[in-house]
Amino acid sequence: MKMKAFQDYYPDDLSYCYGCGHLNKYGYHIKSYWDGDESVCHFKPEHYHIAVPGYVYGGLIASLIDCHSTATAAAAKYREEKRAMDTQPAFRFLTASLKVDYLKPTPINSILELRGRIKDIKGRKVFVEVDLLSEGKICAKGEVLTVQVPENLF
Repeated sequence: MKMKAFQDYYPDDLSYCYGCGHLNKYGYHIKSYWDGDESVCHFKPEHYHIAVPGYVYGGLIASLIDCHSTATAAAAKYREEKRAMDTQPAFRFLTASLKVDYLKPTPINSILELRGRIKDIKGRKVFVEVDLLSEGKICAKGEVLTVQVPENLF
């Protein structure tokens, strides 16, 4: 039996995100999972995700960190409330603040690994830290403040 990703629990009406929405045919369709207390996501850049020959475009890196963080925040909120991820109301988070430090060029010909950690949960706010690795080396770090989407927003 294959484990479901955090994004697999998103209701259809909240599944259009370019980074993780399964209903966005043009998107990345990233999948995030728990690995102990960290969240993990793997992504293989396409040849057109290029900055300069051989390296990934920084905007892709930022958007991967963004979407992995919002998914991690939702999963963490379910954990905090000791609820299954398929229970209602559904938790969805949006990015309020995104800081990315690019530490070294990220090779385009490898599978990228994102590792997220919950820094803090304060009510509707979840603070997430993410490392983006290529070939086991940290290429970028992100700090993301996410905010829970109110039920009446949609």
